Amino acid sequence: MTSIYRHKTPIQIRFKDIDKLGHVNNANHITYFELARVDYFAAFEKDDIKIDWVNEGVILAKIEMEYKHPILLEDAVFVYTWVSKMGTKSFEMSCSIIKVENGIEIELAKGLAIIVCFNYKTNQTILIPEKWKTKMMIA
Repeated sequence: MTSIYRHKTPIQIRFKDIDKLGHVNNANHITYFELARVDYFAAFEKDDIKIDWVNEGVILAKIEMEYKHPILLEDAVFVYTWVSKMGTKSFEMSCSIIKVENGIEIELAKGLAIIVCFNYKTNQTILIPEKWKTKMMIA
């Protein structure tokens, strides 16, 4: 099952993100993805879906990033984030780091994270909350 909902998060490129070669260092791409994931879940609260992060939290189990084009300091970039696959206790969250050039979206990198739902009080995995599923798939 693939989500039709793609959340969009603008990213501020900081001077400290730039390496000696003049482009964003590869480690920052994962940070941008993380910022987008946090923003994705913050959007739940805007729709009155409260998340109790202790009882229905998440753990990042795996992350991958594919680099396609360099990101430069002057680039205006954003990240699309969506659920690309859903299981019972975990889901895959995908991202595309994008810049717009001459009105055309150019994918600079794409990533995939496996997120496991987790109860930090019991230290156990949990089912994906139903209220999350609805938001992730149709928002």
